[in-house]
Amino acid sequence: MSTDTPSGPKLTRKPVATTLLRMALPMLGGTFALNAFNLTDTWFVAQLGTLPLAAMGFSFPVVMFLVSITFGLGTGATAVVSHALGSSDHALAKRITTHALILSVCIVACVSTVGLLTIDPLFRLIGANDSVLPMIHEYMTIWYLGVVFMVVPMIANNIIRATGDTVLPSMIMILSSVLNMILDPIMIFGWMGFPSMGIRGAALATLIARAVAGVVVLWCLHHRYQLLALQIPKWHSMWQSWKEVLKIGLPSSLSSVLIPISGAVITYMVAQYGEEAVAACGAASRIEMFAFMIPMALGVTLVPFVGQNFGAKRLDRVKEAQRISYAFAVCFGILVAICFGLFARNLAQLFSDDQEVLSILTQYLTIVPIGYGLMELHRYSGFFLNAIKKPLHSTGVNVTRILVLLIPLTVAGSHYYGLSGLFWGRIACDLISGVVGMIWSHRVLNNLILHSQNDEIPVAK
Repeated sequence: MSTDTPSGPKLTRKPVATTLLRMALPMLGGTFALNAFNLTDTWFVAQLGTLPLAAMGFSFPVVMFLVSITFGLGTGATAVVSHALGSSDHALAKRITTHALILSVCIVACVSTVGLLTIDPLFRLIGANDSVLPMIHEYMTIWYLGVVFMVVPMIANNIIRATGDTVLPSMIMILSSVLNMILDPIMIFGWMGFPSMGIRGAALATLIARAVAGVVVLWCLHHRYQLLALQIPKWHSMWQSWKEVLKIGLPSSLSSVLIPISGAVITYMVAQYGEEAVAACGAASRIEMFAFMIPMALGVTLVPFVGQNFGAKRLDRVKEAQRISYAFAVCFGILVAICFGLFARNLAQLFSDDQEVLSILTQYLTIVPIGYGLMELHRYSGFFLNAIKKPLHSTGVNVTRILVLLIPLTVAGSHYYGLSGLFWGRIACDLISGVVGMIWSHRVLNNLILHSQNDEIPVAK
């Protein structure tokens, strides 16, 4: 297939900064929609009171657990498909896409079954008490039943981005977010003749919005990009595809899963300070996701960009993308920290009028954003390492952040200085792990370039 076709390696030709900007700008709308999706749920549920907001706060690390698995699989699929497209092998890209989506459905079936059977013991383990557990049960039962509509569209959107197209995935994310905004008040509060469902309505609105997005993205993947084969796959061929995806996706998933596991540990520690603290930190987590909107727009373009250039043997372009993205992460993080520090109280008032919740949320938004820039730099380093087929190095970077830094530092901070000490421990982790990730990824990429003269991956001139 010609490199001028829609599925060709079109990310290998134009200047690096121009290409990254062209990909990131459409994704800005998509990441805005994704975070608006989460913030909408949080805001409407907050109108029901502190207890439902706390229930959603408890659900956050569990939801993020499956998001992390999906993110890892999506990273693996994106990297392998972008490598195939970078070498102009459309047939291979189509085979891997089809088989990766089948793999995602199999994993979802297992996770949903286990999740439904373990709602009560799991949430008790992370600190939920009898007053909040019934609401968690209502929310998570619907969420587990509809989780396939979250996983499949996420992976399919990642694969579309592997072609270099970030416009369509963004439009699909916007469609899903707008539909969720419309359905949330209708189903939560019982507007337009619907029964008032409370927190169950938030879960059901999410399920319907994502199901619609799933149908659209699969249709586009098949008809527009010709990357989805509607036929019974051969087991041997499918197993080969799974191995290729899991070679990158499994380490990426395992390292990503550490994030919600650490989140569960931190939620458990926060729960010791009361339901108001859990509600505040749950809302803060969603505001945080909104703050990451712009750097994430660039971040999600890195794997397809680096993957295609790696497949086309253009390590010089990969190195340039690394310099640009790291500088952007640090500068933007400083700007966000200043803005949050100035307007923390105003942001907190959007989510609660409970004075204890307001106080904790304001404190969080004043302290934690100081480390955002270095945290994004750490995240970018993982994207680069996965995209150049170094997933174990990416796992090493993430293990260092979570197990060596985040949990020990937040536990120590909480022990000696209370809730504010926990927040300061998070900052220390972000700053140190960002420097570690930058140095680690630089060394790995520099070693590839150093050995490129007599390796199978030469640097193109």
